Amino acid sequence: MSKSQYNTNNVYELLIWQLEAGIDQCIGDEPNNRFNKNWENLESTEKKAVETTNRDSVQTIKNGTIQGDQGSVDAHNIQHPIHVSPVSYNELALNCKSLEELEATVRGFDECALKKTSANTVFSSGSIDSRVMFVGEAPGAEEDREGRPFVGASGRLFDKMLASIGIIRDKVYITNTIFWRPPGNRRPTGVEVAQCLPFLQRQIELVRPDILVPLGGSASQTLLKIDLGITLLRGRWYEYTLSDNSKIATLPMFHPAYLLRSPVHKREAWRDMLALSDKLNQKK
Repeated sequence: MSKSQYNTNNVYELLIWQLEAGIDQCIGDEPNNRFNKNWENLESTEKKAVETTNRDSVQTIKNGTIQGDQGSVDAHNIQHPIHVSPVSYNELALNCKSLEELEATVRGFDECALKKTSANTVFSSGSIDSRVMFVGEAPGAEEDREGRPFVGASGRLFDKMLASIGIIRDKVYITNTIFWRPPGNRRPTGVEVAQCLPFLQRQIELVRPDILVPLGGSASQTLLKIDLGITLLRGRWYEYTLSDNSKIATLPMFHPAYLLRSPVHKREAWRDMLALSDKLNQKK
């Protein structure tokens, strides 16, 4: 084998490894040479440029009107991407009186950088009349391509988990804490979670399920505001509080993707599914 063939094969194998790891998108037009001694200075300059752009484009909402440097406009008539300051995310979500309005607002929301590297906005799937609502962490590669939560291998396992207690997938409501796929399927940052949280909270308010099931540690910690891992959270019932102080019974569970990697925990997952089934039967 020649040197050129060896190098070509190495590059090919590296690309295959990256695809299997979920690294299937570029987030820049040009690769960054991190061996460049001036890299830190360049990174600092780019950061300042982004901060300046964000500062100049910030707008706020007051009394249903978006106010910015270029004047004001009625927030309810916006058809273009929505730019708001962080303090207004909650108000923007609360202005949505239906799930249809909320979905349109999320699809027009450009403040989360993840949207720029995603193929689709993954809002939800299933029945809005469901008695149980499942909340995952974030879309993966297949979810991003199809625009639906929980597809692919983890989705097939999720369907089997539901079927084990006599539930059809289309009869439940499914969403994620994040509406866009993080590059490489990395864990969402605190900023990304905070940007999407008001819309998720409004989503829960509008669906008002009898039971809320966060899947995985990240979703459980986000909704319950408890800093514990999923192995300590699962198997116990908690309460999620709505804005009117009413409560929703909440049961954290392992994420199907985690069960694919660690099948030894399927026994605990089966117990949790039985607990969910018992609670649903109690509420009939």
